[in-house]
Amino acid sequence: MRLIAGVALASALLFGGDNSVGVWKRNIESTKYADANPNPITELIMTRIAVPGGLKIISKGHRKDGSPIDYSVTVIYDGKDYPVSGVGSVFDTIAVTRIDDDHFPSVTKRGKYHMNGMTVISNGGKTMTITNQGTDASGKETSFVVVWDKQ
Repeated sequence: MRLIAGVALASALLFGGDNSVGVWKRNIESTKYADANPNPITELIMTRIAVPGGLKIISKGHRKDGSPIDYSVTVIYDGKDYPVSGVGSVFDTIAVTRIDDDHFPSVTKRGKYHMNGMTVISNGGKTMTITNQGTDASGKETSFVVVWDKQ
């Protein structure tokens, strides 16, 4: 009986408590880009599903030019690059680590596009903010802050 209780507790500690898990809607009005480029997204829903040691991330929405966003990736919190599949993502790999239940550093890449990000869950688990800094697809330095509302 002690073994079963120990396994249950270890599983909860390893896989439970990730406050980024859930369905999130991009808050278009609160999302800010540092350069002159306006927010290119009109609608985006991100679903974050717990998997052993990490997350499956599914993103669906549209850009201002009408092009679809429909991609997914499964990452382990080990800081290694994982490939993104689907359409509409500006990056083709993502690496994520986990500091605690509310803080997740990441690196996204594709060619010259290279962003260092930090995901922070706040407001009692109702808000997710992803701050990114790095270079855009043309190699120009840029930064942006994406705000998400839990659904």
